[in-house]
Amino acid sequence: MNKNIISKSVLAMALLAAGIGTGFAGSDQDKLIAHARAAAPAAIGADATIVINGEVVVEGSNGWTCLPDTMPGDGAAVCIDAVWGEMMAAVGAKAPYKATGIGISYMLLGEPEGSGVSNSTPYHEHPPSADDYVETGPHLMVIVPKEMLEGMTTDPSGGGPFVMWKDTDYAHIMIPVGNGQ
Repeated sequence: MNKNIISKSVLAMALLAAGIGTGFAGSDQDKLIAHARAAAPAAIGADATIVINGEVVVEGSNGWTCLPDTMPGDGAAVCIDAVWGEMMAAVGAKAPYKATGIGISYMLLGEPEGSGVSNSTPYHEHPPSADDYVETGPHLMVIVPKEMLEGMTTDPSGGGPFVMWKDTDYAHIMIPVGNGQ
């Protein structure tokens, strides 16, 4: 077994353990695969590994992993690189995380209505009731070492990049790329 397959298997197990799967149970797998791939530019999604319910259903060749939801049942398709895979697994396990490099994640479909989050914590019990609830349109997300986030706004209403979950180990930059912000 080569290192790439082992890494993808570990990522799939981590995502399953984190509860990151799909809320489209019973739907046609081809539709889920297309939905997952649509989260990224076509050149990335076409050759990405596709994970549904924690299981690798399409073996990719470019180091990217796409899922039909970000959190269980939300329908918010996402494509992540390896750094994002590590961070998502940490979020799911409520484990410490420290970015040591740059990670990129695409959500070019945005988030379906009602699937937003608290901008300050990934663990808000009822995100829509959070004072800082945010639903984002098409965007990409960037993980950088936390010290690089100093001076960046956490305000999502400005239409430009902002920091999400700033005071957590999972802080990252949100970059709107469409009119839905």
